[in-house]
Amino acid sequence: MADANAIVIPARVTIPLSELSFRASRSGGPGGQHVNTSSTRVELWWDAARSPSLSEEQRRLLLVRLATRLTEDGWLRIVAGTTRSQAQNREEALGRFRDLVARALTPVKRRKPTRPTRASKEKRLNQKRRRSERKADRRAPGKDD
Repeated sequence: MADANAIVIPARVTIPLSELSFRASRSGGPGGQHVNTSSTRVELWWDAARSPSLSEEQRRLLLVRLATRLTEDGWLRIVAGTTRSQAQNREEALGRFRDLVARALTPVKRRKPTRPTRASKEKRLNQKRRRSERKADRRAPGKDD
């Protein structure tokens, strides 16, 4: 994952664990008495809008790309509750957090416009011709036939 006090994200960002806050609550779903008595579901909260670990460019990029995941105040919330262990759910939340931020900070590659090759054009036209012939064969014969 990272060292004990920070999460290192491949886009040259290190976020200290002190910026993250965790809250445990009871997990839903099946599980009987264990679910009803154990707080194993973990919520991870991070203030992306005011994080001192990000440069202004990184912050702008994150706020745009994660806009649908952030609260109005710029907080990111990740919930993990798939396992019966709070420690495992915490690790899962940290892993999803790292992946999400890394994806948001990765630059988008520009598409280089290309032209279709002669072979691809011929193939497309042949397919159109065959489809047209097939449909023409299904039609009822006209008065001339």
